Amino acid sequence: MNNKHQLLSTYKSLSNWHSFRLRLFAEGILTGIFAGLVICFFRYALQEMELLRGAVYQFLHGQDWTYHVAWFAILILLGFILHSLNKLEPLAAGSGIPQVKGAILGLIKMRWFPILWVKLTAGILGIGAGLSLGREGPSIQLGAVAAQGISRMLKRTRLEERYLMTSGASAGLAAAFNAPLAGVIFALEELHRNFSIVVLLPSMAAAMTATIISRALFGRASIFEFQDLPLLPINYYGIVVIVALVVGLVGVLFNKGLLNVPRFYNLPIFGSPVHKIIFALVVGGFLGYCLPEVLGGGNALINSLARTPVSLQLLVVFLIGKFLFTLISYGCGVPGGFFLPMLVIGALCGSICGNLLVLLGLIQPEYLSNIVVIAMASLFASSVRAPITGTVLIMEMTASYQHLLALAIASMVAFVVAELCQSKPIYEELMNRSLKAQPLEPEIKEQRNIVELSICSGSTLDNKLVKDVSWPENTLLVDIKRGEQQLVPTGNSRLRSGDFIYVLSYTENVPQLQQLASTTKKL
Repeated sequence: MNNKHQLLSTYKSLSNWHSFRLRLFAEGILTGIFAGLVICFFRYALQEMELLRGAVYQFLHGQDWTYHVAWFAILILLGFILHSLNKLEPLAAGSGIPQVKGAILGLIKMRWFPILWVKLTAGILGIGAGLSLGREGPSIQLGAVAAQGISRMLKRTRLEERYLMTSGASAGLAAAFNAPLAGVIFALEELHRNFSIVVLLPSMAAAMTATIISRALFGRASIFEFQDLPLLPINYYGIVVIVALVVGLVGVLFNKGLLNVPRFYNLPIFGSPVHKIIFALVVGGFLGYCLPEVLGGGNALINSLARTPVSLQLLVVFLIGKFLFTLISYGCGVPGGFFLPMLVIGALCGSICGNLLVLLGLIQPEYLSNIVVIAMASLFASSVRAPITGTVLIMEMTASYQHLLALAIASMVAFVVAELCQSKPIYEELMNRSLKAQPLEPEIKEQRNIVELSICSGSTLDNKLVKDVSWPENTLLVDIKRGEQQLVPTGNSRLRSGDFIYVLSYTENVPQLQQLASTTKKL
């Protein structure tokens, strides 16, 4: 679709707002079906690979040295295969969430089908081989590119495609975690950064549809098996704050580690990107013999913490091993995310804190699992800086719906800790670093897009006349949505907090426009 036709179609959609929203809702259902099937295949393949990996290490015990050498030779060969896949589609590497954020903003151009098959193949091979990576980040990107594929087949505009990509990302997380509400809120809070009805409707439709498919194939059970968690007494809420403070600091440290692990891989011994991948796989190979619990995403490790008591010393070993191996695995650049490993690290921190609190006589042993759950929400909120998502996500993943207040308190405390430490949101920082390393291509810079902006209360646009706004060069305000009202903008139109405005501009102006709508005006 050429640029002129794109703009005309977008104007038409904005003018027929009611029918546009209903169409997005229907397309959200279609997106949920496609994304749900893709993610369920991904989940099934990873489960089978995990069983295969366990069988391999069980077989290797007691075999002579030739079998062990053959296993490491297979890992090295796998490193070359993963490197080749990375070269085929560089945007499939890593978590995928920063790439989706950039694509929704129009700053990154993703090729949906190459990313789809490369992400699936490399994710199954890398995570299946034991790298400490999770399926959730890749699932979000897989959901987004599945939605992008639907948009291209239906020949939708770029504005509509971004709404559908947000919906696909929502469906990806929902199907991966069996958590539909968390999928919706993550898409709104972290990816799209506004709660407009035009984003909410298709995201909810996609997430609910994908969850129905996921539950039909995998059952209704929550991802983490914390059975019959007792309700935390109100006098323990001081303990909740203390745990959130400690785990919030771990989240800050985790972000620093992720952002600085490239320095380690810049050492002269890693002369080529393939050396990084082989190093991570070989480290995983050794850990498979001595510390297999830290391999893969880590669902089984969290579930074991809920069922079986573990000594404090072993918990510390698990934490150090999982923390360092996650940095090594993510830093090598293989497709796979740190979403689930991050929750595992939070669970281990919570288990350590809980055991210490029990030893000090500050809590009863039956509340140990509560501390583990609270710590997972705290680490997520500190690292990702999405406290609402963290609260709802852990609540759904552990089926601990009666712990909403405790989880919300822990998430907000951890969020404040990260703010005080000036730790940046991890996915946003990774996206910014990626854009700095690979500046916008000329064709993307010069692409004209209509961008949706939400005017925040107290922002520089709030209560300002359109003619008095310092808009970026080559920018035109084309529409204002105020509740159910559709306003034709003029120079004397006054912008209000809560308005959704639609601005025509070049892609390179998008960050400046977003900052304009969200930055607080000086008093």
